Amino acid sequence: MVKYKVLISEERLKENVKELAEQISRDYEGKELVLVGVLKGGFIFLADLAREISIPVKIDFISVSSYGNATESSGVVKIIKDVDADVTGKHVLIVEDMIDTGVTLNYLKDFFSTKGCKSVKICTALNKPARRKTDVVIEYKGMEIPDEFVVGYGLDYAGKYRNLKEVVVVEEI
Repeated sequence: MVKYKVLISEERLKENVKELAEQISRDYEGKELVLVGVLKGGFIFLADLAREISIPVKIDFISVSSYGNATESSGVVKIIKDVDADVTGKHVLIVEDMIDTGVTLNYLKDFFSTKGCKSVKICTALNKPARRKTDVVIEYKGMEIPDEFVVGYGLDYAGKYRNLKEVVVVEEI
């Protein structure tokens, strides 16, 4: 079992999601918005966010790999599953659990830009700028976290611990 300490409580996560959803609802009022969740980690944040957004949205998913079972990104991004929906002429909001190096999100932003989207923006629950390897514009930033290995709220270690209701710092695996 993993030993950990709570970094962000369930209550604080809910508050942050609500704040982000209110801003997104205002910014996309009257526009056709597709939320694209990045699997697997982003599914919990996407579900919470979508329920708080007050405008109609479409939801789709993309799956990419840059970690495997490692605790650090390989830097090589591979599309495992593309979106099913035609996003041509739509506003796309990529919804991710955490942005650290920025490599994956820059790749995805470029990837969607080739699909003829009206706009492509990024929303993340957690931002870890200390790990940034490339500049990435994040239009909807959740909470900033320190450069520590975290799990919970969709984040995992070797596929486990995504179901924790809070974000925790791993002290021992």
